[in-house]
Amino acid sequence: MITFFLVGLTVHVIFFLSIFDIYFTSPLVHGMTPQATSLAPPASRLVLVVADGLRADSLFTLHPDGSSRAPYLRGVIEERGTWGVSHTRVPTESRPGHVALIAGFYEDVSAVAKGWKENPVEFDSVFNESRHTWCWGSPDILPMFAKGASGDHVYTYTYPAEEEDFASTDASRLDSWVFSQVKSFFQSAKSNSSLKASLLEDKNVFFLHLLGIDTNGHAHRPMSQEYLENIGLVDTGVAEMVSQVEDFFGYDGRTAYVFTSDHGMTNWGSHGAGHPSETLTPLVVWGAGVHSAQRVTESQPYDDGYLQGTKHLHCFLMTLCSSLCVFVFPQGVLPLLYLNNSDLFKAESMYTNAIQVLEQFKMKMTQKKETTLSFLFTPYQSELIMLCMCVTVVITVFLLIQRSPATYYIYCLLPVPVWYSVLKESGTLTDLIQSAPSLPLWKCFGYFVLVAFGIELLVVSFFYRAMLTVGLTLLSIWPFLSGLFGKAKFRSLSWFLGCLFLSLFPLMPVVGREPDIHLVTCAGLLTLFTSLCYLWSSRQRTPLHLSDRQQFVTQVTTVHAVLCVLCAYVPSLTHSSLQQKQGLPLVNQIISWTTLGSSMLVPLLSSTRLFHRLLSIFLSLTATYLLLSTGSEALFPPVLSWLMFVWINIEQEAMLAQGVSGRQELSTIDFSANIDIAKIRQLKLDDIRRSYFFVFFIITAFFGTGNIASINSFDPASVYCFLTVFNPFIMGGLMMWKVIIPFIIVMCTFETIQVHFFFLVQDYGSWLDIGTSISHYVIVMSMTIFLMLLSVVTHILTSQRLILWRRPKLHFP
Repeated sequence: MITFFLVGLTVHVIFFLSIFDIYFTSPLVHGMTPQATSLAPPASRLVLVVADGLRADSLFTLHPDGSSRAPYLRGVIEERGTWGVSHTRVPTESRPGHVALIAGFYEDVSAVAKGWKENPVEFDSVFNESRHTWCWGSPDILPMFAKGASGDHVYTYTYPAEEEDFASTDASRLDSWVFSQVKSFFQSAKSNSSLKASLLEDKNVFFLHLLGIDTNGHAHRPMSQEYLENIGLVDTGVAEMVSQVEDFFGYDGRTAYVFTSDHGMTNWGSHGAGHPSETLTPLVVWGAGVHSAQRVTESQPYDDGYLQGTKHLHCFLMTLCSSLCVFVFPQGVLPLLYLNNSDLFKAESMYTNAIQVLEQFKMKMTQKKETTLSFLFTPYQSELIMLCMCVTVVITVFLLIQRSPATYYIYCLLPVPVWYSVLKESGTLTDLIQSAPSLPLWKCFGYFVLVAFGIELLVVSFFYRAMLTVGLTLLSIWPFLSGLFGKAKFRSLSWFLGCLFLSLFPLMPVVGREPDIHLVTCAGLLTLFTSLCYLWSSRQRTPLHLSDRQQFVTQVTTVHAVLCVLCAYVPSLTHSSLQQKQGLPLVNQIISWTTLGSSMLVPLLSSTRLFHRLLSIFLSLTATYLLLSTGSEALFPPVLSWLMFVWINIEQEAMLAQGVSGRQELSTIDFSANIDIAKIRQLKLDDIRRSYFFVFFIITAFFGTGNIASINSFDPASVYCFLTVFNPFIMGGLMMWKVIIPFIIVMCTFETIQVHFFFLVQDYGSWLDIGTSISHYVIVMSMTIFLMLLSVVTHILTSQRLILWRRPKLHFP
């Protein structure tokens, strides 16, 4: 079993990693000759202001009285600048957004394993091609461009990362800090001769990254007063900054200004996907080389077609400071209508862009390599080992001729031992084929249709979560169709209601839901109520030993009850404190981290009897889940756990109905008991059904309330009980744990069914893993690897026990 586990894990890990070599390699090329126009540029310097997280409608929409919340920028739009709506690309996050603005390419797919703080591949940018670039803003964005610059001409000034606090009383102070630093910078330059000389040179860039709007949007939503007032603060800051810059350079008319955003934000305070509220961003341009506003006497139709993206803005930035390297990518187009210059300059700029694209094409052609190899083969000769050796030699020679990377050898040679193992056991497949005629034709056809429908239902559920509702509705009537209802009415009705209640969750929206802390409190009370009901009903079951009973009752009624009550109350208290702008209470933070740390330890202190250990695991994990919830999803673990408890009981009834010998009372089963796995039998149809139930419940646990595949489903408010300072790795880890908790509940239930219905009744078998689709390859492979690892964790969690103290033995005469 250990060998089987290790080999299976290794195979799936290799297949998982192969996807990064196949689909997630960087599209960037290097080594091209930079191209530049020989004509004088229209601007000597560029001031780029990016208001992180600013929606287009939030800036452009007027008040009912016709006034603007950004009067300075509104004046620029109406009098002396050019404006528009730029369209960002998914993922609408800060790192890819700024890379598109400043470097001219969309998301680098090789960054999928690197996070969003930096790009894993070096790239050229406006900053790198400038003579000097001065940057002020967030420590999450600025270092990325300084790190990739060739030389030391990019200077960054950032505030401490701890300042990015979602619980801050006033996140707009981040933007005030930037404007204050810029003001001090130009004031100091007047008395610093070397700095002043550098500033008076051409091809300089000044970059202001303003994070306050984004932070207020996450914390208070884009329609909040905090978000809208922050826009006014930025408008005032831009007006003062422009006055300082113009004063320093003597109003020479050689400065170009660009004001835009890297992405927008949804009404519920998140971004990452492709909703128009996330992709539509403002663009205001004025100054040297830019057309001034032109008034019209009547309204004009506007059909954008989503053609102009941030890469066009990058081309525009490069042209404004021409003499810099002007380049675009295949989808990029130079926005000539923005430029206020001669036709000759526009033609030269277009020609330079074309030459740069040609340089990239030539470089791609020199680097392009084809390999194509199908490593699915069907050996059928009797000398299986010799055939596999020959295939191995052929593949190796082919890869040597292609000069393929070392990882290609692993990917192409791995199927050889896998197929060898399959064909070595070909007798099993032969027996299956020979046994098929013993079944009536209509039964074979019925089983085929049922299996095909079940598999297709799982596949479609990856694309449409509502299909899980359909599946759970069909599962709910299983006891009635199988005849179990007549033998176990109460358990059958519990299964029916449990499936129907759980089927409601896939219908709930993953994004756009408003926080409802009252539902979190209700979930905590429901959890406490179900545990008390179990304590009441457990008195009718086979009793524990006195010491185990005392320890179990003490643990459930004291430790878990206190945890559930606290964890149901802490989110409400935290939410109230943040609304009053009093920050995250330290006591709440201590309780949250303590609960998280003890969630996997406390169950190990309980009895290893089946239901007692399962209930302990359920209560510990649910307490943590409550702390990570903001609304209706908090009810998911209690409902899921209820259905899992019923599943265990109703499977026992199914076994009893089949007249299986060796039945054991559930309450007497001990996870830590030694199990003889030498006694095995062939698979039966019920075993396949149980396996399908397990896979279906695992997918339901993953997609039931949203999952990590949807970037936009992440709500920072979910982790506010633990921390409010922006930390993507800790926040991401907490959200991953929230996704894992339903998995553990299902896995622990299946561990119980394995113990009772597979081993104790001499049951053994396996089933084929069915892939869903190539677009969900990573999810499927990750789930397979994860379940293999999780099976080990849940085995430890259910069967092991920590004894902190031992009671002295009493001897009686």
